[in-house]
Amino acid sequence: MKKGKVTVLGSYVVDLMVRAPHLPISGETVRGSMFKYGPGGKGSNQGIAAHRAGAQVCMITKVGNDIFAEAALENYRSEGMDLTHIYQSSDHSTGAALIMVDERTGANKIAVVPGAADSITSAEIERARPSIEQADVFLTQLETNIDAVEQAVGIASRVGVLVILNPAPVQAVSDAVLSQVSIITPNESEASLLTGIEVDSDESALRAAHALLQRGPKIAIVTLGDKGSLIVTRERSWRVPPLVVQTVDSTGAGDAYNGALATALAEGTAIEVAARFASVAAGLSVTNVGTALAMPFRKDIDAAVVKR
Repeated sequence: MKKGKVTVLGSYVVDLMVRAPHLPISGETVRGSMFKYGPGGKGSNQGIAAHRAGAQVCMITKVGNDIFAEAALENYRSEGMDLTHIYQSSDHSTGAALIMVDERTGANKIAVVPGAADSITSAEIERARPSIEQADVFLTQLETNIDAVEQAVGIASRVGVLVILNPAPVQAVSDAVLSQVSIITPNESEASLLTGIEVDSDESALRAAHALLQRGPKIAIVTLGDKGSLIVTRERSWRVPPLVVQTVDSTGAGDAYNGALATALAEGTAIEVAARFASVAAGLSVTNVGTALAMPFRKDIDAAVVKR
């Protein structure tokens, strides 16, 4: 099997996670049952997900010069990932995410400060140009500074690299950027905010997906949590059901989906098969606590795909 090349531009942040009997409302203090910290950030999670799913991954991110940065570098080393484009800043601290998880349902609330990952320079993207241009798939999100995203998307698009944009955390994205995107992968709330269409049904998800396609991407995938995902092209649409599991922590499910999707597409897999592979990876990820450390390995994804 071809080992696809996936280049990921995105954030690294340290995840500070608390599990509690319920998520607090405004002004409420809830006694938690567990605290854990570890590697996180949407970009980093997706890079690790792609790596564990079987891709040859080049990760482009930026950390500070602090104890959290040392933990980040050690994590990438332990995963066996290339550190060439893990940049460090003397002016910004490593990013952090505060995560609250409902221990009964796995639902979560997250606040993130990107820190150094929000200061990736044009020169640093330029240094990563060969890794972007030589990739089978380029994957990025919106948790780093948007000018770095725009520059890297342009580099990938101009040489015909398949570009996946996971528009999270959601913010305005220009049509000029979207016209260079091959696949856009919002969840329901992101699709709603990007299009102004409230996504609360299959019909509204389909309308939102078509609204996104009108702005440039060739494929829109709306991820629907425990309801699976909706894949929409200009010619057709279809639903991919979720892997039915007992959810422990849903925090990294979208990242597992995007990383696995990129891996499968980098291997030359058709979108129909790649979306099913990604759905299984997302399902497996929610059966464990955490984000990056919950990303499933290829052997487990393949085994679950066979059983499905």
